[in-house]
Amino acid sequence: MPGLLGKKIGMTSVFSADGKNVPCTVIEAGPCVVTQIKTVEKDGYAAIQLGFQDKKEKHTTKPLMGHFKKAGVTPKRHLAEFKDFSEELNLGDTITVELFNDSTYVDIVGTSKGKGFQGVVKRHGFGGVGQSTHGQHNRARKPGSIGACSYPAKVFKGMRMAGQMGGDRVTTHNLQVLKVIPEHNLLLIKGSVPGYKGSILIIEK
Repeated sequence: MPGLLGKKIGMTSVFSADGKNVPCTVIEAGPCVVTQIKTVEKDGYAAIQLGFQDKKEKHTTKPLMGHFKKAGVTPKRHLAEFKDFSEELNLGDTITVELFNDSTYVDIVGTSKGKGFQGVVKRHGFGGVGQSTHGQHNRARKPGSIGACSYPAKVFKGMRMAGQMGGDRVTTHNLQVLKVIPEHNLLLIKGSVPGYKGSILIIEK
């Protein structure tokens, strides 16, 4: 789907037409520059590669510098591919947040906040084991049994247990676009989106 790269600025709230206070996320969407055009004949599929946020030349590898010079653009920090753009685009073209002027809903891809090593109650929503009385001492938040003893005498793969939580690629579908502010490259999205302040997001129509 066509879309843009953006940066999560933070959260605020706006008043709707009927006077309700609506929480929303502010996203700096674009401007993004076309750095590569992929075709079915050459690459096997059709897509547009977009670059977001400038980067110093001294921090850019030589292969990437050649890639950006071929496109005639300055080095970019983040790259992503998008498909099915309706208009014809050329190398070096700039796409702004006005792409979403006619969009009511968008999908947003981000990296969720990392929460470190967590137990099963927080990580998977377990209810805890047993009662708090009748001799229970410190098992209220334990996972309980994780498998049979005699057969198959192993723990199955995918068993929900304690472990690393967060830091995953998360896609949130059908988020409502409240407002597009083209003069500041801002997009107001109803509700929350995955990631921390300053994280990079992919916004798709």
